[in-house]
Amino acid sequence: MQAYQRGWTLRRRVVALLSVVLVLLLGLAAAEATLAAKNRQNIDAVLLKTGPLRVQAQELLSALLDQETAVRGYAVNADRKDLAPYEDGLKRERDTVAEMRALARDYPDVLRELAVVEQQAAQWRRDVAAPVISTTERSGPAAGRALITEQTRQRFDGIRVAVDKLQNEILIVRQQTAADVNDTSNVLVVLLIIAALVVAVAGAVMLLSLDRILIRPLAGLVGQVREVAAGDYQHHIEGSGPPEFRRLADDIDLMRQKIARELDEVREARERIEWVNGQLQKQAEELTRSNRDLEQFAYVASHDLQEPLRKVASFCQLLQRRYAGQLDERADQYIAFAVDGAQRMQRLINDLLAFSRIGRLTTGFTEVDLNKVMGDVAGQTEAARQYSDAELSWDELPVIRGEEPLLTNLLANLVSNSIKFRRPDVAPKVHVSARLVDDEWEISCQDNGIGVEPEFADKIFVIFQRLHAKDAYPGTGIGLAIVKKIVEYHGGRVWVDTGLDEGTAIRFTLPALPEDVERARAAAEPEAGEPADAEPAAASEPSGESVTTGDGADDTLRSAPVGAQADHAEGGEPPEGAAGHGTTGGMKETVG
Repeated sequence: MQAYQRGWTLRRRVVALLSVVLVLLLGLAAAEATLAAKNRQNIDAVLLKTGPLRVQAQELLSALLDQETAVRGYAVNADRKDLAPYEDGLKRERDTVAEMRALARDYPDVLRELAVVEQQAAQWRRDVAAPVISTTERSGPAAGRALITEQTRQRFDGIRVAVDKLQNEILIVRQQTAADVNDTSNVLVVLLIIAALVVAVAGAVMLLSLDRILIRPLAGLVGQVREVAAGDYQHHIEGSGPPEFRRLADDIDLMRQKIARELDEVREARERIEWVNGQLQKQAEELTRSNRDLEQFAYVASHDLQEPLRKVASFCQLLQRRYAGQLDERADQYIAFAVDGAQRMQRLINDLLAFSRIGRLTTGFTEVDLNKVMGDVAGQTEAARQYSDAELSWDELPVIRGEEPLLTNLLANLVSNSIKFRRPDVAPKVHVSARLVDDEWEISCQDNGIGVEPEFADKIFVIFQRLHAKDAYPGTGIGLAIVKKIVEYHGGRVWVDTGLDEGTAIRFTLPALPEDVERARAAAEPEAGEPADAEPAAASEPSGESVTTGDGADDTLRSAPVGAQADHAEGGEPPEGAAGHGTTGGMKETVG
């Protein structure tokens, strides 16, 4: 640490050099400011004082000439009108003299010559002009002309000479001021040249100093670091130059030593990781092959299971129809259990197949009008709505990109679920709406059913999760899992709004078409405080295949207030033998 304290630090050297340069430049700047102010005064004197003084001197001579001419004219004609130029010239003389005194207050020689002109003009008016005017008024023009002699003309010529001297004195002052302007300008140029030389010398000294105390030590340090970076981790790094560089070199060398120690550990760990990765790669390949075989096996096995199930269900139904009432009550119950179990197994297998096909088999994404999809959903759920006197309505829905069969299945599951989980003695009402939120459409399916408790809001989307007994609400428990998978396949998300006082609202998002987003933003620009109208939108996602459940409806269950385990609905369809029962006239299908 003591070695670092020897010599000036880089900062101290740079600050010292910059301080010297700053003091020199400030001194030069102060001198230049003083000279510039003096030069500005001299220029103002040339432009605003001596120049106007010459003009005023000429104006003074013109006023005196007007007076002399007017007196001569009056002596010839004895007409008072001829004295108007005299009086006007006298006024102009006074005004001009006053202006010249104000301009020449800093020039005593000019004021002295101006006083001489005033004195001679006053004597001429007293000795010549006044007697001529008074004599002409009393005795006539002849008497007045007699007073105008060669001597009076010479006296006025003396005034001309005095004005010429005044002009010469003004010219001398102007030339002296112009010389002062030239001198101060030259001195300013010299000071600027000196300032430039100071900056240049300071720059050169700075460059040389930086090269010696910064660039060379830094280049040496960089070279040593590069040797270490090239792989020579045993190379000792030693610094030179200012104390900061030597300290930096020691810190880098400590880091080099630490890296060298850890590098050996990393090599050993990498060898172990490579071996583990090889084992994991083999396991991954094995798992991929196993999953592929398992998927094929499940698909084939599911189809193969259909045939014996159909036989079991068919023959059980035959037994039920042929021997119903001929056997004892327990035998009829056993046969009913067998028929119900076979049918439920068929629905479960069909739903599992449908769930597994989502995203695997694809028809490609197209622009899908959700209003048309809702029309198809209304047709699919017509029987269930007639049976339960349900009302289905929807607002204007957008156009999005997706697979129409999957989206139809999605909305059919939601509507059927709403019809199935209805409250007793309350006609179901299902409403589908959409609104644009940023670059997504948020679509809601809201009903007036039994609702979902907040603690079960996430469970209803899990496959085979049931919140009610199968006797209360039949189904396989896969419907809302299919809904979730279809929504996520289209790039959205789905959730239950637990903030409603009555019924259930399941909301999901789908990406909007870019043109819909642009139109919404353009509509929002004129009135930024008002929400833009929602417009149709679409998603741009991979395609999937049409999915249908075994019973054609949503099979995932909602939570009832009791919180019991249950299944999803098969679309709320009437039980066997009750097709003609219920109020079909009470069915309502409206478009908002």
